[in-house]
Amino acid sequence: MIGPVAFVLKGYPRLSETFIAQEILALERRGIELHLYSLRHPTDADVHPVHADIAAPVTYLPEYLYREPLRVWRGWRAARKCAGYEAAFRIWLRDVRRDPTPNRVRRFGQALVLCAELDPKHASIHAHFLHTPASVARYAARMRGLPWSCSAHAKDVWTTPDWEKAEKLADCRWAVTCTAANREHLDAFAPAGHGVELVYHGLDLKRFSPPPGQRPERNGRDHDDPVIVLSVGRAVAKKGYADLIDALALLPADLHWRFVHIGGGALLEGLRSRASGAGIAERVTWLGACPHETVLAHYRAADLFVLASRVAADGDRDGLPNVLMEAQSQSLACLSTWVAAIPELIEDERTGVLVPSGDPRALADGLRRLIGDAGLRARLGAAGMRRVRDDFTAEDWAERLAAKFAAHSRAA
Repeated sequence: MIGPVAFVLKGYPRLSETFIAQEILALERRGIELHLYSLRHPTDADVHPVHADIAAPVTYLPEYLYREPLRVWRGWRAARKCAGYEAAFRIWLRDVRRDPTPNRVRRFGQALVLCAELDPKHASIHAHFLHTPASVARYAARMRGLPWSCSAHAKDVWTTPDWEKAEKLADCRWAVTCTAANREHLDAFAPAGHGVELVYHGLDLKRFSPPPGQRPERNGRDHDDPVIVLSVGRAVAKKGYADLIDALALLPADLHWRFVHIGGGALLEGLRSRASGAGIAERVTWLGACPHETVLAHYRAADLFVLASRVAADGDRDGLPNVLMEAQSQSLACLSTWVAAIPELIEDERTGVLVPSGDPRALADGLRRLIGDAGLRARLGAAGMRRVRDDFTAEDWAERLAAKFAAHSRAA
């Protein structure tokens, strides 16, 4: 048994973060004992089956400090007795002076509670995401004199201030990230000889077995049998759904399709209005957030998967969206964009089709071509499935991550 390790998460469980749950389960299966500390309570009504398989206990830190003042006060009383409290306080003070926001105050309050409630048997702390969770992990680890590590993913890589990335990468014992694009970016901030390691999330193929049978050869010419276009993702700016709605509206009137979207998100109502304004609302189905079984059924029922990822105005962007791997695991042809780490998975014209991001007309051209050519979809879908199963198996990548924790445990 390796560990125990305290895992600091932004929220748990989350339907949109199955890659984290998948990683937790893979580590448990390799004998690593975990305790999850979540900064936020769950907001999804459903959970995925993988969450039920995870044995690690979950502790919810105060999401808002004013709602649990006694707990925060008790945390402060206990933490200030720790040898590293003054050093942690000085780090936080420098941080909050450069970024004087309520979130910075909340991070330190959560770290006080984590420090106070952390079981003495925990040998290290690991944060998922380089922004808020890494701050809480860093402060608490410094208070308790423990090593800490970090997994960086997407928004946290591209929107965390440069000074903060550099200081955290210098302070943590080790860091991993899930795309080569992220690694190249973060290595520029890491100290010499302290580089960030690439560990893809991969896909748990036990939960995404090959699809049964062949797809119908729809080509968009039959009004009564339209091509089903699917997308799975949160309705946020970086997913490019406004571009996708605009692209769908550009398709010829005599091309028959239906668009199905799975996912929640703050922009959902605006997208519904956009589809109505574009005159395509009757062809669009909005399903909201769905559990694994429902999502898998829609992958298998669809003819084409689309994700129009782009770089948002604040710099936020995708890493390597797991939904693309999930779709490809079902031999579903994928259309996406030349952005972030997507080209690390999809090779244009061989395992999928890529178009420029933020370009609805180019996206419409790709849609029109793929909707009308069932043979092309079948060829790309088969190649994509081989690519995922050959190079993006979660078990292979989990071994690398488990080795990091094992080495960390021996050093501790």
